Amino acid sequence: MVSYPDSQGAERSLAIRRPPSVAPSHHSSRASTSRRHRSHRSQFGGSSYQPQNEFPVFTHTGNVEILVSNGRKEERYLLHKLILEQCSGFFQAGLSDEWANAGEGGSSQAHNPAALARIPQGAAPEKKLWRYELDWGKDDGEMPMLIQKKGQATIFGGDAAPPGQPPAIRNKPPAPQSGFFRSMANFSSLHVPASQNDPNDDTFRDYDNMLRVFYNYPPTLDPINIANAYVECKSLLQLADMYDALEVIGPRVDHHLLRFQGRLWKQIAKYPPSYLKLGYMARSKAIFSEAMVHVVGQWPQAMNQLRGQTPDGVLDLIEDKVDDLDELKSKIEGKLFRLTLTTSRGERVTPSNGWLEWMAMSLFRQWLAENTTPPPAPILKSPRAPSSRNGNGHATSNNEPPPLPPAPAPAFNTGRVFRLTGAGAQTYLDHAECKRFLRLSPDQYNRENLKRFEKRVDEIKNLAKDAVKPLMRNFLELDLGHGQGQGQSGAGGGGGGMGGGGLPYLTCTRIDVQDFPWEE
Repeated sequence: MVSYPDSQGAERSLAIRRPPSVAPSHHSSRASTSRRHRSHRSQFGGSSYQPQNEFPVFTHTGNVEILVSNGRKEERYLLHKLILEQCSGFFQAGLSDEWANAGEGGSSQAHNPAALARIPQGAAPEKKLWRYELDWGKDDGEMPMLIQKKGQATIFGGDAAPPGQPPAIRNKPPAPQSGFFRSMANFSSLHVPASQNDPNDDTFRDYDNMLRVFYNYPPTLDPINIANAYVECKSLLQLADMYDALEVIGPRVDHHLLRFQGRLWKQIAKYPPSYLKLGYMARSKAIFSEAMVHVVGQWPQAMNQLRGQTPDGVLDLIEDKVDDLDELKSKIEGKLFRLTLTTSRGERVTPSNGWLEWMAMSLFRQWLAENTTPPPAPILKSPRAPSSRNGNGHATSNNEPPPLPPAPAPAFNTGRVFRLTGAGAQTYLDHAECKRFLRLSPDQYNRENLKRFEKRVDEIKNLAKDAVKPLMRNFLELDLGHGQGQGQSGAGGGGGGMGGGGLPYLTCTRIDVQDFPWEE
């Protein structure tokens, strides 16, 4: 697990003790008092500027310089090798001794005898400095990436490189531009107003957020608009994935999004595939589980959005949960079709001992069969554009476009009928439907028989409500009682809203701890 420095003073855990000549620990209180008074003085013509030694520039202790610049805007960081190696596999490899010894841009003057000879006698030892610059790529399709340059050895505690350094060696070929114009572009970046919008602001924001999280500072993400927060979090996670830092960035993204509470669950219900991918990248158990319940309940609706865009382990989990749900639905459906009523003597209702009761059972079974069976495929072919034939027997075009292929039918989902069954009451087979059905037999239709018929229909609906209870379990954090719309009646059923807040699919899928793909 990565350990972080204290958020109020990230530099304290990495602060290097000053030499005894600078800050001896055995000074008397008198000496410390005189030093405290001298610290407020400034010589004539001198500067009162104190070098920064906190994020993003640790002047005294930083040894890895990161430059994010596009010629119009520039952000400079001077950070610590130890922190970067702990938080990112990319930096752990790039700052390793193996990489430096391979000549990929990690060597410094500390390994150069000639450079060491130039150090004055009695001076502080040199420290190794690594340098990274953001390479924007040659075209818009290439992702910007940090490229390591030749590091420089500097006097410990200083912020200036010694003179006479050779030009930095790139491990990526430069773009075909003149060095003069590139230098002028870098120079002009110092004069760009801070309020001016830059087309690469998102990239600057993402890199700043990633490095801030490395130092246990909160990232600058939208705290109000959850749609903007999603876009910013997704972009930050994609960057962290490039630098092998998801284990560090993911918990911060998870913490930020969970602060939206109810608004987050509503957004996940609207865009479950998107949040499933985000939850996987952030290693967020709450977001991943919530989105998974929606995806499984609607499957295969989200198939095209997930196939090829998520790891195989995620798709395998979805298919396993869908199979489990289908098996449970088949078992419950069989129980519903076997439901029956009994006479006052306790005998099973048949057409011979209870015609009206048997008709109530028949109506329920007909409604159930009609709503749990996919509609038949149309047998009529799409009409073709008329064509005529010339004297040679060849068809001639009538300059009309060919008919469009029929739109694919939406995936059939039986979750809706189970929700109606679980809600009971007047959500289906209501008074109007019962009256319409009984009128089909004029000799049986009267007010007394209608009341008796409705009572027997309610009895079988209550039996059905008990049978579907396992499918009515809800493992969502979303409040299904409010704000989720109303359902529509199905074929042969009455109107009214469906149970579960109007969701037309089941939410009884349970995601256990061992189900998370990243726990393997």
